[in-house]
Amino acid sequence: MDNLNDALQKLKLTAADGTSDNVEGCLDCLLQALTQNNAETSLKVQESGILQVFPRLLSPHCSCVAKVANIIAEIAKNEFMRNPCVDTALIPPLVQLLNNRDQEVLLQTGRALGNICYDSHALQAQLINMGVIPTLVQLLGIHSQHTALTEMCLVAFGNLAEIESSKEQFASTQIADELVKLFKKQTEHEKKEMIFEVLAPLAEHDVIKLQLVDAGLVDCLLELVQETVDSNKDDDVSELKTASDLMVLLLLGDESMQKLFDAGKGSVFQKVLSWLPSNNHQLQLAGALAIANFARNDGNCIHMVEIGIVQKLLDLLDRHVEEGNVTVQHAALSALRNLAIPVLNKAKMLSAGVAEQVLKFLKSEMPPVQFKLLGTLRMLIDAQAEAADKLGKNIKLVERLVEWCDAKDHAGVMGESNRLLSALIRHSKSKDVVKTIVQSGGVKHLVTMATSEHVIMQNEALVALGLIAALELGTAEQDLENAKLVEILHKLLSDDTSAPEIKYNSMIMICTIMGSELLRKEAQNMPFKEVMSKLRCHENKLVAQQALVTEQRLIIES
Repeated sequence: MDNLNDALQKLKLTAADGTSDNVEGCLDCLLQALTQNNAETSLKVQESGILQVFPRLLSPHCSCVAKVANIIAEIAKNEFMRNPCVDTALIPPLVQLLNNRDQEVLLQTGRALGNICYDSHALQAQLINMGVIPTLVQLLGIHSQHTALTEMCLVAFGNLAEIESSKEQFASTQIADELVKLFKKQTEHEKKEMIFEVLAPLAEHDVIKLQLVDAGLVDCLLELVQETVDSNKDDDVSELKTASDLMVLLLLGDESMQKLFDAGKGSVFQKVLSWLPSNNHQLQLAGALAIANFARNDGNCIHMVEIGIVQKLLDLLDRHVEEGNVTVQHAALSALRNLAIPVLNKAKMLSAGVAEQVLKFLKSEMPPVQFKLLGTLRMLIDAQAEAADKLGKNIKLVERLVEWCDAKDHAGVMGESNRLLSALIRHSKSKDVVKTIVQSGGVKHLVTMATSEHVIMQNEALVALGLIAALELGTAEQDLENAKLVEILHKLLSDDTSAPEIKYNSMIMICTIMGSELLRKEAQNMPFKEVMSKLRCHENKLVAQQALVTEQRLIIES
């Protein structure tokens, strides 16, 4: 059997009898040749047409089925052999073999399917549709003592879990229990990493998140963090990061998050608090992100503020003001922003000095930090007139906001800057705040904001502009004219798709700017009366009534 061509020829001739010793000898010869020169031998297999024989040899009753699956696994290492394997219909009989009890058959079958479907989402989706996931999960449970089979299952899960359609199937199996059981037994870094690579994509699914929490994964992760936190070894540093990141991921599900919070008594919640004052940046980051996730519920937020978490976050931020860790800054600001959402928390957080601490990051050049900083301040001043007045008169803050309103490369920062400018005016209703914003060049940005594609931002801009016009029209009229406010108001009122509140506030604005000779003349030169005549019949009563009032005002002023 030294001659590969002879072996291929004989294999072709005797393949009808799958139990033949002759076939087994040919397979041994072929495997040996693949070991010596895989690519060249695979090419000969393709050219010989022998692949057509393999489906018949993949019978569970064939004594050499493991060797056939092994050969398929070897040739499928070559990209050029994968399509021929699919075209020869090798996948269905291989999938059937996953029900076999023989561990060698299972191992080689898994390898063969993995190599054929490598890097092909379409083929992996086909396997999912053929029901391989429940079968593989069962195999993992039955053969958990068999190292090679376990690794084969983990590699398969890692590939299949990347496909969205797999998540529902995984959720209907015992995958969470099996993976956690397996994880508890591992001592080697490489094995833990393999399991982590499966857990991460699976934990993106809310149902599986809860299953993993119920299966006890969190205790494993906390234990791992405890074991690795003081180590400088690369493997330990890697495990600490992966474990803490996974913990945060589990908290992204509402049910799993609430279960772990447990009304503030949960051991996980308590443990996470101890991460904030840690000297380890990874733990600080994970702790702050965990708090931000726990703070997605008003009740949780109120409880956390009551027990003093704000001060822990402020202390953490204080350690990262100068040359700080950007990811920690971003995470801590995210947590503070979420905590500031409930009305009950705002005054308490302002009293604790949150605004002052947040302002220290105004010099940051990192858009993610800028974005969270802006969001935190906006949440804090909501309906807090005194705080809005104080911040609105802070020239450094206002000038930075005006600068960021031009951050066209960072839409989030630009949008939040505009919204905070508007909020400072709306919540303070202060002439001094309006003057500061006008003098800093903020008016043009608020006028542009009125043309936003988001109704809420349009409305916030119009209310702020209305207050500017009511409180400091003389100071702002030139900026309002330069920004083409009157033209924009006409456009908003003429547009049939404008929301009723946009039309209403635009008309309020027209009435207010009549106090400026400059803007009144501009309004009189535009066909506003025709628009009002049409809006008097608007289905929204408030819009119709305001159209009548605005029309009369235009007539009086003409």
